[in-house]
Amino acid sequence: MTNQSIVISVAGENSLIVYFSDKVDAEVAARIKTCSSAIGLALGRHLVDLIPSYASILVIYDSLLTDHFAVSKVIRTVAAASSSQSNTLPANHDGKLITLPVYYSLESGPDLSALAENAGLSIDQVIELHQAIEYRVYAIGFAPGFAYLGEVDQRIAAPRLATPRLKVPRGAVAIADRQTAVYPAQSPGGWNLIGLCPTPMFDAKADPIMPVSTGDRVAFKAISKQAFIDLGGKLDALGDLR
Repeated sequence: MTNQSIVISVAGENSLIVYFSDKVDAEVAARIKTCSSAIGLALGRHLVDLIPSYASILVIYDSLLTDHFAVSKVIRTVAAASSSQSNTLPANHDGKLITLPVYYSLESGPDLSALAENAGLSIDQVIELHQAIEYRVYAIGFAPGFAYLGEVDQRIAAPRLATPRLKVPRGAVAIADRQTAVYPAQSPGGWNLIGLCPTPMFDAKADPIMPVSTGDRVAFKAISKQAFIDLGGKLDALGDLR
């Protein structure tokens, strides 16, 4: 399967899943973002939900208003248009850039020291490498606002913890394999924790409810402990991490 081809499969009685590629990269993510918006506009009131992921889109539609055949035709038309326009898209087609502040430290990142030691790097080098890349939002899942970002520098990639923590605090910045993320709420988790972010990743009362969406880009910027607190960050849950 190439980046320009698609495969449409039935996912349920009122849903289809559209596969755009067999690999994950920035070009595929940008096309998924473009097609998601276009499919939404084309289906209008016939659409129930769109769920973009790493290399696919789940399209859920109202079966009282349309059917698999009509929706498939819309999807193929949109995908063909996005393919023909791929070389003429504006520079900002790949989503907005969001900068997230992070308090990196041994206090806020209990796995920072072990990750640095295993990588043969200093703690400062790990922090520098984590900030050096603009990450793509490949998918949002696990919990509302949990954005899977990739890909981290291979030098700081790290496997999940053998024993997940029962409580990871909201705002924890973490690495698992070549992905990084910010925990939107307190939850169990097995990712390597390297810092804390004060920016809420999900707020049902806000507009928008999440600061990022699939296809956007994320940059991390180191801040001091005092700046973290001034921005609304909380340190009271850190004792549960030890």
